[in-house]
Order: sequence, then structure tokens, then C-alpha cells
Amino acid sequence: MLNSGKILRPLVAAATMTAWVGMTPAQARAQDAPAPEPVVKLSASYTADVIGVVDGGAARGARALDNLDVTLDIDLTRAIGWRGASFHADVLNNFGGNPNDLAGTLQGIDNIEVTNQRLKLYEAWVEQALGGGVTLRAGLYDLNSEFYVSDPAGLLVNPIFGIGSELSSTGPNGPSIFPSTALAARLRVERGRGYAQAAVINATAGTLGDDDGIDVSARNGVLVIAEAGITAPLRLGIGGWRYTKRQPGVIPPGVTPVEERFAAQGAYVLASVDVAGSAGDVAHTAVFARAGVSDGRTTPFAGGWQAGVLIERLFAARPASMLSLGAGSGALSRPYRDGAPADAPPLARAETLFELTYSDELLDGLSIQPDVQYILHPGADRTVKDAVVLALRFSYSWPAD
Repeated sequence: MLNSGKILRPLVAAATMTAWVGMTPAQARAQDAPAPEPVVKLSASYTADVIGVVDGGAARGARALDNLDVTLDIDLTRAIGWRGASFHADVLNNFGGNPNDLAGTLQGIDNIEVTNQRLKLYEAWVEQALGGGVTLRAGLYDLNSEFYVSDPAGLLVNPIFGIGSELSSTGPNGPSIFPSTALAARLRVERGRGYAQAAVINATAGTLGDDDGIDVSARNGVLVIAEAGITAPLRLGIGGWRYTKRQPGVIPPGVTPVEERFAAQGAYVLASVDVAGSAGDVAHTAVFARAGVSDGRTTPFAGGWQAGVLIERLFAARPASMLSLGAGSGALSRPYRDGAPADAPPLARAETLFELTYSDELLDGLSIQPDVQYILHPGADRTVKDAVVLALRFSYSWPAD
């Protein structure tokens, strides 16, 4: 089943290069044993999008953008004898335009769009197994890789299907998610079908490649987040988050900022279930639904929801064919709406969108994904015509799965 752990996991394919250290396949066969997992694994993924507004929104036009993601994973037990430990590093490089300038939305239209196109270190952490299903991670960490994640939503292109807007729009420069992470420590416990996890994350996101680099001062406090739930076949989770220091209030564009600060906090629930098919079947279908709320003072959104369906192996003769339909909405908070300039038209209560996308392989490793989005009240502006967004995503994979 498709995995969408972090906002980049919606990328359908990855170009993979693997370096093997240790026992060779020939040696494994000689011992009548399967070849082990590699000690060192180097991977790279590349995605390119052409996306534009064909009707409504702020303006019509198209933009091209891309994302290169290179990851390194090391089994530290076999590499240096550090028992139960592993290392993960992730480097990003982004080029291209900003398509949301055309759409004019509050929540974005493309999950690989960034404000500053540059090379940066995305993640770098060590995970230690503590026994009994308990693991600890520490380092530069993407909280959306494990928190507030709905795997069946991974194919969808709009960023609201990665993490709820009421959380993604918090913090001095966003929480520790794509494209900038922060120093963090995460503890996870797994028992049978159940799990519980919590993380403490620097409130100021920043990494190597950002203008100010990695923040180690924690001058803005930390973000504390926790989640617990159960896994397959029915996946349920509930989570909550809070910043330890009061955060500035968020105001609409054009309004003079004030110095008043508020407690920033929120909660969310998520669920997904396989409703048809299983591994090896012609088709596999899963649905997801989730919702979140926030304080509504430190983010424009009082809450939001997302729901959808994913059908894998849509056509029996095309194992890589996938279709996904999603819908979601970000509900604007009353303080944000009431704070709009007096001479501006009143803001809508929410910005809502619908998305339909299909992905398939043209050749081994080469995927193509057309996508269409319909956005109600872009920017929550009632005077702006609903936007129709068309996109085409290309991904290349080597070696092919």
C-alpha cells in the first residue's frame, strides 16, 4: 500500500541506487539464506510538475517546478557495532516557480512548492531501539513523517492531504515539516496493533541551507506533539500538540500586526481502512478521513478536515495504475476573519477543494500523473472566482520496482 509518511511521500516514485556492504548475494545463497538488507543504502528521488490555473483564481498561467531528494540509510549495528541503532540523512534540492501565486490560495496547490529554491539538508537523525517495541529518534526530524499521516492520501498533490492546515501554518516559520525541519527527539512505543508516540521539537524550523541555518537556541520554545492509535486493518489515531511559549497572533494581510501573544495548541483525529481487496488482488481500495482543530489565534485556521479514497491496481493489466479522489477544507478562525481590513470584502468561512488524480507507469520506472483540482473561494475571498487547477507530474524510478 502507498506510504505517505512525509509531505514528500505523496511523490509516487523514487530513483534508487543501493550500495551493498557485508554479505554478497552469492555468499548468502552458499549459506542457503536470503541476502540481508544492505548495511548502507543510498536512494534518490526526482519529481517534476507542470501545474497551472486554467480558470478562476488570482491569475491564469502555468509554472514548472521540481524536487530532488537524496537519502542515506545506515544500519549502525553492522556498520560500526552500535547495537540497535540506525542513521538516516535526507538532502533536498528544489527549482522552479511558485504556482500558488496564480491560484492565490491560503493552503497551496502543490506539495513540492517551496518559497526559496535551494539545496538543503532535510533530515539527519539517529534511531535507537530500546527493546520491547520502543525506539528513540534524535536529530533533524520531519514530524509529518510519523505524526498526522494518512497513508491512503499519499498520491494526492495538494499539500492539505499531507498535514492539516491548522498545524502546518503554525510556528515562527512553520513547524518541522517540508521543506525545513528542526532539531527534535521522538519516542515511539509499539505493542501489537497499538502504538503511542511523542516528540519534542524546536519551535523554530531551520536547517543547513536555510538563511539562518539550524536554530539551537530554542528561543521560541518547543512544539510538543503526541499521538496514539491502532494499526491495520482499521487504522485509528488521535493526537494533540502545543507550543511551550506563547506565539504571536496571526492577522490577515494588510493589517498592522500587534504584539499580543497566545497559547498555540490543537488536536486531531485520523482514520483509514481497507474496504476492498488485499495484497495480490486485482484491485485494492482504501478510504481515509481526518479532522483537526486549533486555538484559532496563532494560525488562520480554526480547524479543517480531509477525506478521500485510493484505488491501487485500478486496471488488472496495469499493476502500477492508481486513482485517488480527495476533498478537504480549512475553516478560518473568527479572529482571523474579523481582523480583515474594514474596506475589504468579508472573508468566507472556509477554503475548500476537491482533487482527482491518476498515476501509472509509461515504462519501467517512469511514471506520469495527471491531476485536477477545484478550489472554492481561493484565499477565502468571496469576490474571487473558484479556481480550476490542472497539473501533470512526472517521476522517474531506477531500478524499477
